[in-house]
Amino acid sequence: MPVEQGVALLREACAQAAVDFALIDTVGVSSCGPFVKRDGRTSLVTPNICGGLVRDSVSGGLPNQWQSVPLESVLREHFHTLAIENDCVAALMAERAFGALRDIANCTYVTWSTGIGFGLCVDDRLLHGKNGNAGHAGHMLLADHSDAQCGCGNYGDVEALISGRNLETRFGRSAAELFNAAKAGDAVALEIASDAAKWFGRALFNVTATLDISMFVIGGSVWQHHGDWLQPLVVREMETRLPALTAGVALRRPKLDAYVADIGALYTVMPAEWVDNWRNQQPWRRFEAMRAD
Repeated sequence: MPVEQGVALLREACAQAAVDFALIDTVGVSSCGPFVKRDGRTSLVTPNICGGLVRDSVSGGLPNQWQSVPLESVLREHFHTLAIENDCVAALMAERAFGALRDIANCTYVTWSTGIGFGLCVDDRLLHGKNGNAGHAGHMLLADHSDAQCGCGNYGDVEALISGRNLETRFGRSAAELFNAAKAGDAVALEIASDAAKWFGRALFNVTATLDISMFVIGGSVWQHHGDWLQPLVVREMETRLPALTAGVALRRPKLDAYVADIGALYTVMPAEWVDNWRNQQPWRRFEAMRAD
């Protein structure tokens, strides 16, 4: 199960860092969702992990029949204190603390990758909702007559139309292959990628129109590698629809780059007195230097 794998990876990291795993009693978690409460504890019911959610899926299922993953219950066996956030909310927290969204009161973190997720902040307040699922706009319905099916069972939601997993299922080519081919001028791939950018822009428009957002920080593998040429297509889709709401809305990349969700997980349990030091020292830069070497 994924939670035990996560604990095993943490044990391995502790071993490599010469830290006694038994000394860790507080853990911050940045996880895909949605979440549900089972006996008062958080479980995952996520279509990108749980293959048993849609039994009649025409889009190709995952190689398991899980209905949910008992995230909190398993972690409570090992750790005394937990903070669990949706990965996009955690990324939003990190970018607001250390990155591109400092001093931005109305903002959103978005990921375009295996799935599509949002973390939302309005009037300087992060939105969570009743089960911590605020921001699941990737399951916002866009197309009435689409044959694109999401792992959640919806047809024509944002994730069904443009997520990396569902693009590969629909077109038989990985998202990386599709977008690389589009960038290289392949006409078929370019049509698919342009259509995906249109749907993504429409999703950003809907969130902007609903919450009066002033800035999006966009992460995830698709945007990381192709945002430079996709952004004009997305902006055009946004700004040509009711400019009174969308004109001047900024799209940025995460300053924390590939570490944004990891730093977000740590930030959920970070002592307040660490924050200024992290802002000044930017310790994640060490990992970037190590990766470059």
